[in-house]
Amino acid sequence: MRTVVSPFLGTNCYVVSADDGSTVVVDPGAGVVGDLLALVHDHALAPVALLATHGHVDHTWSAGALASAWGVPLVLHEDDAYRLGDPFGTLGPLGSQLAPLAGTLGDPYREPGDVRTFREDGGVPLTEAVGLRSLHSPGHTEGSTVYLLGDADGPEDARDGAAFTGDVLFAGTVGRTDLPGGDAEAMRVSLARLAGLAPRTQVLPGHGETSTIGTERRSNPYLRG
Repeated sequence: MRTVVSPFLGTNCYVVSADDGSTVVVDPGAGVVGDLLALVHDHALAPVALLATHGHVDHTWSAGALASAWGVPLVLHEDDAYRLGDPFGTLGPLGSQLAPLAGTLGDPYREPGDVRTFREDGGVPLTEAVGLRSLHSPGHTEGSTVYLLGDADGPEDARDGAAFTGDVLFAGTVGRTDLPGGDAEAMRVSLARLAGLAPRTQVLPGHGETSTIGTERRSNPYLRG
């Protein structure tokens, strides 16, 4: 796994590859097209899909350009697909504040032409090679989804799990619920499910530093207890 950090709001873009080079890019934020094209070329990777933890524009900005360059679709939960057609309007007042900043990044936003959606938890379309699984985790947005890798949802002593948590869970805090589509009660339920993952599971958030589920159980005020 490799990480590219977007200059727009510091979104973590994760590049997850199987042994045969099959690759899924999670959360292709703004200003990362050049870096990702170079990374894939230099390591002889074979992208099969782009994946979004949710539909906010700081997690989908480069999806259109990369989907076109690689001939792959963007995959996300169906409840957030509507955001792709109006990336700033669906953010409410925050969108009008972010639009001018995003316009300085060089690569214009392009709505992806090929979008695949899913609804049920479990296997994620087109990501079988890397073994990602979805866990619908609404609260930040209606379609927010955590993607699990390895033994994240295995027994308590599982060692090799990871969770791409998007803007649901961060190191020491959680995502906001006051934007359009946010729901504090749904977030509470989602966090309770995440707290049940194996303690050694790596938390790979949409912004900021990594952590583990065990660390967040002990120190994150939203997960304690």
